[in-house]
Amino acid sequence: LCFAQKDVFQLKDIEKIAPKEKGITSMSVKEILQSLVDDGMVDTDRIGTSNYFWAFPSKALHARKRKLEELETQFAESNQKKEALQKSIKKSKIGREDTMERAALIKELAALQQKKEQLKAEIDKYRECDPDVIEEMRQTTKVAKEAANRWTDNIFSIKSWAKRKFGFEESRIDKSFGIPEDLDYID
Repeated sequence: LCFAQKDVFQLKDIEKIAPKEKGITSMSVKEILQSLVDDGMVDTDRIGTSNYFWAFPSKALHARKRKLEELETQFAESNQKKEALQKSIKKSKIGREDTMERAALIKELAALQQKKEQLKAEIDKYRECDPDVIEEMRQTTKVAKEAANRWTDNIFSIKSWAKRKFGFEESRIDKSFGIPEDLDYID
């Protein structure tokens, strides 16, 4: 309608003209018009209290031309990438032709990789003798010993406090809290 008459319309004008000229029911004109506005096929603007609608063929033509130019640019870029990849494939195939020498080298490489894995497994078997691992174990043991002695000191402090505060015997405290009689610091 807007294309055909190349004019600007208000909603009430379109609601009158559309049923006569295009066979659209007057109840659905507003929905269809809003759908066209949402799709960018019809322009709208509010001037004062009225909404005006228009669509000129030149706008659609320009939109199609822009889209065509975009697609042509993308197509050209894709072709360039394709050509570059094909050149790269050809270049990477140079020196990789299937020859007896290449097959022998691939076989030797596989054997060396398998040997490497076997040697790694053997090294892992003797890991416990590694000086770095032993030193790490010593440090871990030292930290654990200090922590155990700190907790033992805490237990002795609490036992001493309980004896002074409540007058309990040491053996009764040990029995009540499950503290072994031979509890002592680790040397």
